[in-house]
Amino acid sequence: MFAAPAAAQGVQQTKGNYEDKFRQLDEVLPDPSATRNASGAPGHQYWQQKVDYRIAATLDEARRRLTARATVRYTNNSPDSLPWLWMQLDQNIFKRDSMAELTDAFGGAGRRGPKVTLGSGSEPTKLSMEELRRQQAMADNDYGYDIDAVTTLNGGKLPHTIVGTLMRIDLSQPLAPGQSTEFAIDWAFNIVEEDAVNARSGYENFPDDPKKGGNDIFLLAQWFPRMVAYSDYEGWHNKEFLGRGEFTLEFGDYAVDLTVPADHIVAGTGMVQNPDEVLTSAQRQRLETAKTADAPVFIVTPAEAAAAESGTARGTKTWKFAAANVRDFAWASSRKFMWDAQGVKQPGAENETVLAMSFWPKEGGELWRKYSTAAVVHTLKVYSRFSFDYPYPTAQSVNGPVGGMEYPMITFNGPRTTLNKDGTRTYSLAEKMFLVGVVIHEIGHIYFPMTVNSDERQWTWMDEGINSFLDSVAGYEWDPNMPWTRSLPRDMIPYMVSTTQQPIMTQSDSVNDLGSNAYGKPSAAYHLLRDTIIGRERFDFALKEYARRWKFKRPTPADFFRTIEEASGTDLDWFWRGWFYTTDHVDISLDSIYRMKMDSKDPDIDLARRRRERADEPGLVGVRLNEEQGLPIWVMENPGVTDFYDKNDEFTVTPKDTKAYTDFLAGLAPWERAAFDRAVKEDANYYVLNFSNKGGLVMPIILGLTFKDGSKEKLSIPAEIWRRNSREVAKLLVYPKGKELAEVVVDPEWETGDADIENNQYPRRIIPSRIEAFKDEAAKSRVSRDLMGEAAGAEPDKKKK
Repeated sequence: MFAAPAAAQGVQQTKGNYEDKFRQLDEVLPDPSATRNASGAPGHQYWQQKVDYRIAATLDEARRRLTARATVRYTNNSPDSLPWLWMQLDQNIFKRDSMAELTDAFGGAGRRGPKVTLGSGSEPTKLSMEELRRQQAMADNDYGYDIDAVTTLNGGKLPHTIVGTLMRIDLSQPLAPGQSTEFAIDWAFNIVEEDAVNARSGYENFPDDPKKGGNDIFLLAQWFPRMVAYSDYEGWHNKEFLGRGEFTLEFGDYAVDLTVPADHIVAGTGMVQNPDEVLTSAQRQRLETAKTADAPVFIVTPAEAAAAESGTARGTKTWKFAAANVRDFAWASSRKFMWDAQGVKQPGAENETVLAMSFWPKEGGELWRKYSTAAVVHTLKVYSRFSFDYPYPTAQSVNGPVGGMEYPMITFNGPRTTLNKDGTRTYSLAEKMFLVGVVIHEIGHIYFPMTVNSDERQWTWMDEGINSFLDSVAGYEWDPNMPWTRSLPRDMIPYMVSTTQQPIMTQSDSVNDLGSNAYGKPSAAYHLLRDTIIGRERFDFALKEYARRWKFKRPTPADFFRTIEEASGTDLDWFWRGWFYTTDHVDISLDSIYRMKMDSKDPDIDLARRRRERADEPGLVGVRLNEEQGLPIWVMENPGVTDFYDKNDEFTVTPKDTKAYTDFLAGLAPWERAAFDRAVKEDANYYVLNFSNKGGLVMPIILGLTFKDGSKEKLSIPAEIWRRNSREVAKLLVYPKGKELAEVVVDPEWETGDADIENNQYPRRIIPSRIEAFKDEAAKSRVSRDLMGEAAGAEPDKKKK
């Protein structure tokens, strides 16, 4: 048979109103290669670069300025010769003329920061106090990197060109495959006030602390020039940093010396190499005790933190950190920090004891003492089940001005307690949920993307989606009665039916509602795969295989899609296409149900049944009204006009009917007679259910079935039922005699995120609602206010007019 060209086949697929939602993704995904094979695993020629850093930095607390020098060793493991290197200068996003600032549309959704309102109709354009504060901070300070020198190790200058948040370093000769080069860079920058500028790092001042001028917490991230990633699928990942799209980085080894005020406690990526120089003997002993403790142990006690807050620092200390095979380095420094730790055992792992640790000021109170390190421990245990043993020696949660941000071995988390007038500190359920949830989420990021190193600048959903899914799993295992949100299919209905929804595959900086698009909707997709489509055992196996394959490597969406399919043994192209590439939503309507019974062909049986069915039909209204009026009936008053038809109706059996029945039986083949006789004997109930797909997203049809005898069943019909017609489909269900359907509900447990549950019921239910009594509110405009009474100081009696 002649095969049509591919282009013609593509036209045929969409001709008319036919749409093949089950066609394969091969036309969209990149071709497999020697670096990324068709199964979704790294290919036999997979490679990635390596970057090692040796950094010495000094924190000037008074000036809130950082000065540093780094020696960078870059190893080219690619097959390409590189004439230049690119570095990320993320602090340059805070320059007044940065692309991020210049393209920050007023009222837009792109920036992490205070919201403003663009006027419309009678509503004025508004600036919040927070936005005014940000504008003033940007005007009053010079932010961004001061690059003092880029040199070879012997001091020779290296030509370099700064392009926004990027810098190109021109090499004297191309770096050949397998070779390494080293260079030095000196820089400094003014640290942003995080509460004013709204960044991923910065300082926070506590003016009410006992010390004159207060105390600060410093959270330092994106604080050093970092090498841009170079990959097999994109080359240099030199996308400008605009704020939304985060980072993609290279793994390497770090040795970092941090010089800070002598009374500061420092938390950082890696392990402290000189505890004898920066910790007291008591603190070192507590740290040793914590490794085998069953509960968190204070390393820096509340009393020690309080003494440091009210004291005066003299001189500096240098904290030395080392971290192997990490993609980034972040740290925090403050004299306000309390510090606790607890060891987590991983028998047989590379790091058999992981120190789960938390650092927080007194403002964190009992909330942090009770829940932060406990949440770290819980996260490690849950996430390791779904991926791999935690790969590093420590996992840290640090309180500061950043609401939630992740880096290798260290996370920044924001919730705190409320100070009451009597000096006590309390917290709401929302703050408790926020702390437990954000710690789980940010510590979870150490697995994804700090270890499974996806490209956050391009695809936020690759790490945020998996992490939101796993943090919800961990959250429900922590306490299923806490109202966790934004992770299940049912949570995503408002977004998925909105006109602002974008495909998940949208580039990070172009996404409007990042929380719904990159966090919630992918998480909901994975819950659907795990609990409804694939099943827990196979999905968990596939996710763990993906994590194992891409541990310390850089996966792409195609690698993820292919691995989940290959490891679970499930063709999911229809799912990826619909859920990740379109803005369709789930809305399956159960439009009608037909019940069928088997005709026996025996006129004595079938015609008697039809007579009963006719008798069960509603009578004629006019006849009923005639009876109520007492009108006479002619044939009853004149019996002489009656005949055969007054005693025999249309359902009377005749010899012709009987002969037709015997002829029908005689004409059946033996197998036909056997099937017919069995069907008549069983007298089963046949139901045809008619569905329409109103939302466009094909999904399994999950049915909750209730029978007249009170019994219930759940039936799941795979999504492939839509493969030939994605708009409407009918399904036959057969039940034995006496098993009659009373009610059918589509998606009875709300597991698919069906947007309209009212068309899921058959028969249709009465839609529940409430009557809410209310009074019209008084007009709030100044014209409508009693300004005369207000000026006179009058307080109106609201009970009287």
